[in-house]
Amino acid sequence: MSLIKQLWLTIVVLLLLAFGGSLFIGVTTSRHYIEQEVEIKNRDNANALALTMSQMEKDPVTLGLLIAAQFDTGHYRLIELRDPQGEVIDLRQGADSVTDVPAWFVDLVRFDVPPGRAVIQDGWRQYGTLTVATHHSFAYQTLWRSTLSLLGWFALAGVISLLLAAWIVRTIRRPLRAVVAQAQDIGNRRFTTSPEPRTRELKEVVQAMNQLSGSVHDMLGSESERLDVLRQRLQHDPVSGVLNRDAFLSQLRAMLESSSRQASGTLAMVRLARLGEVNERVGHADTDHLLKSLGQMLDQLGKVSGDGVAGRLGGGDFALLVPGRVDTSALGQELTQRLGALQSHEERLSLGLPSALIAYSQDDQPAALLASLDGALATAENRGDLAQLVAEGAQRLPLFNSHAEWRKALDEALQGGVYLGRFPVLDARGRLLHLECPSRLRLKSEWRPAGVFMPWVSMLGLDTALDMAVAREALKEISHHGKPLGINLSAASIRSARFALDLRSLVHSHREAAAKLWLEVPESVALHDLESFRSLCRELQPYGCKLGLEHVGREFRRISDLQELGLGYLKIDASLVKGVDRSPEQQTILRGMATLCHSIGILAIAEGVDSLQEAELLHELGMDGTTGPGVRQHDRPA
Repeated sequence: MSLIKQLWLTIVVLLLLAFGGSLFIGVTTSRHYIEQEVEIKNRDNANALALTMSQMEKDPVTLGLLIAAQFDTGHYRLIELRDPQGEVIDLRQGADSVTDVPAWFVDLVRFDVPPGRAVIQDGWRQYGTLTVATHHSFAYQTLWRSTLSLLGWFALAGVISLLLAAWIVRTIRRPLRAVVAQAQDIGNRRFTTSPEPRTRELKEVVQAMNQLSGSVHDMLGSESERLDVLRQRLQHDPVSGVLNRDAFLSQLRAMLESSSRQASGTLAMVRLARLGEVNERVGHADTDHLLKSLGQMLDQLGKVSGDGVAGRLGGGDFALLVPGRVDTSALGQELTQRLGALQSHEERLSLGLPSALIAYSQDDQPAALLASLDGALATAENRGDLAQLVAEGAQRLPLFNSHAEWRKALDEALQGGVYLGRFPVLDARGRLLHLECPSRLRLKSEWRPAGVFMPWVSMLGLDTALDMAVAREALKEISHHGKPLGINLSAASIRSARFALDLRSLVHSHREAAAKLWLEVPESVALHDLESFRSLCRELQPYGCKLGLEHVGREFRRISDLQELGLGYLKIDASLVKGVDRSPEQQTILRGMATLCHSIGILAIAEGVDSLQEAELLHELGMDGTTGPGVRQHDRPA
């Protein structure tokens, strides 16, 4: 039985006891009072009648008429006259029936009133004994009416008391529900905080639970900060602050192997051409500051342009990777402007800051891309300080030549439906957690991967339409095959309130399939638009959908900000996973990330796993699942 039911039961029992006791005392007191009054009436009437008869002639007829007159006018049950020997001289007796009062009430409060007795004198001798008993019907009626009146007042007081009790219970239930919800959150490893209620006992409980949540939040924050320091040390160049060569190349390989929008974009390279001369003229410290400024400028450009990342390849060579950016010339112009601003800030010498750009696409080779960029950069360096060239990549015929053609083709493809790829995510025992399902669209009679059309989908504002079509197809296939499927949501969909409502309606109409739908968004999208993501989580969690983040790594230190969202899983970025069997530092970071995920009830899944050996090691480090080229795809649906 719940605490609220126990409280209501206690209130009702107390009210019944109070009203029942008051009613019993009231009825008993009234009964006793009426009995006393009737007894006094019997005695007084008997004495008065006996005195009158003592002063009269003792003619039996006259005495009988007097008794009859008294009986007929006084509501008597019995008037009896006996001689000294006990013989009845005269007797008047009425019916014992009681009208207008329930029989059960008469039996319950039966009056026990002794009759009044008096002696009649005839001079100096006793003539007889007079017995007078008043009829009880009036007493029963009076007690019955007073009892009904008392019950009415008690009922009114009871209704008022119950209304007051309902208000009190509701004021208690509101903070109690908050306490229960917080306790459930802590049970689910979501360490939320609640406002403190005014009830002292509940306030103490909430204070203790808030203190626990705060302690866990601080612990998660400090531990994630420690892991981020280790990651920074492992992946970032200590001078410029951007990714080092190995981390950047790992990020490039992961994007080229991706089946999402990251599989195509623009790769840029910038060179501080006269690094040796700069170092000699301004000194080591100022040179390091200049390298840091260049790295920060590229990193900011990458963030402004999307999910771009910057890295230092060595010496004065820097690279910028901007996925999903197909307009290479526009990016090149913006890069030149920023390099020019950096050049203008340095008045002591002329900086050589040539740049080169190249468009990349899925399945391009990193070595070939960098070789093309390096050659173009060398040519640009010979042309001037801020010269820029666009390198020739693999010869690809464009699918369509204009925005209008792309829009028409994408609209037709969306109307024709999407195809979902299949890439398994397996646990340590090889069991399927879910199937990653990147979207495919039929363009020019072929199913094209997301890397081909996603930049144009974003450019033409069709992200929400594509995501809704993918979600609809995923729920349809879950209903048909019964296997859990994972789909990606774009940044535009996360920010769209209309999309959240439409997706909730779609999920509501497929409640059974919704429990097997895994929805994931990039880490950067969720953290940079946290309120929109929180709103989406609130809309979908009641239906059992599992929400998670993909490509987690750069912002892992902010995981404590996400603990109250009820996330189901995190997918650790491939740049932290690749080569884990050769790097003890990576193993330490991944073990810590898995531990932190488990402490708040989130699954940790590793992306970009290249081999079975890597997968086994990752599971030993605490990863709950693995996905990537090295994960055996044995669980494809028919």
